[in-house]
Amino acid sequence: MTATMPSDRVLPAPPSRLRMIGRGVRSFFRRAPLSAFWGVVVALIVGMAIAAPAIAPYQPLKSDFRSMQKPPDEKHWFGTDQIGRDTLSRVIYGSRASLTVALGAVLFGTTVGALWGLACGYFGGRFDMLSQRLIEFLQSFPDLILAMAIAMALGGGMTTVIVAIAITRIPFGGRVIRSVVLSLKELQYVEAARGLGASHWRLMFRHILPQCVAPYMILATTHLGVAIIIEASLGFLGVGIPPPSPTWGNMLSDALNAGLVPPWWLVLFPGLAITITVLAFNLLGDGIRDLLDPRLRGSV
Repeated sequence: MTATMPSDRVLPAPPSRLRMIGRGVRSFFRRAPLSAFWGVVVALIVGMAIAAPAIAPYQPLKSDFRSMQKPPDEKHWFGTDQIGRDTLSRVIYGSRASLTVALGAVLFGTTVGALWGLACGYFGGRFDMLSQRLIEFLQSFPDLILAMAIAMALGGGMTTVIVAIAITRIPFGGRVIRSVVLSLKELQYVEAARGLGASHWRLMFRHILPQCVAPYMILATTHLGVAIIIEASLGFLGVGIPPPSPTWGNMLSDALNAGLVPPWWLVLFPGLAITITVLAFNLLGDGIRDLLDPRLRGSV
């Protein structure tokens, strides 16, 4: 008898990273179409900020003294301000400053808060107790008041505004990630790794931290809207990014200088940009939360 060798089976190639990302995007559109729509709005706003020099009809600081404080027309779709600058161009360029500040503040503040919460939840003890008292002290101040005090103490500028807003985001990231770590460090796979002699750094950054990515993403997308509101409020109060750099907040502040009753287009369009952007980030964050939380997947 002759032995027959089994034929070699060709295993299917694993899906590429781009295909997996595309599959995840299609699943997000299918499960949460409303949040996916606002995700498209967020992508358009970010694209507008990146391509501002290409799509803005005028330079944001260029004045046309023959068209000062004119309502919207075919030449200036969003009208002009009191010194003849095109409002549409300033709204487009203002998105760059507002989104840069919001993204920088949220990434810095939420990341620092998450790492702080990871250390508090893992080590516990006196370090955790002192850290929570400090976090409670920071949370006792309203976000806008704390950010305004820090910005006034450090001086004007984009970096100062980013740091001021980031400090207001640290307590929220620390509290949320700490609560996640407190439940994760008692799980069996963490106990098994500890029994095998894993170091504290390996336990924290290899076994616990990856499980905190989902709440971190939810925090980041939700806090972006809050950071944009704080940045616009600081600009409106005159302690944000100094003029003549256009931001949505200082555009609203400049509108008040046009008279007791400012022209409607100088208030409507920057305010509408703030409202749509904040609403888009908040609803996108809700959709990501519903998609990543197993308890909410059935109700999306």
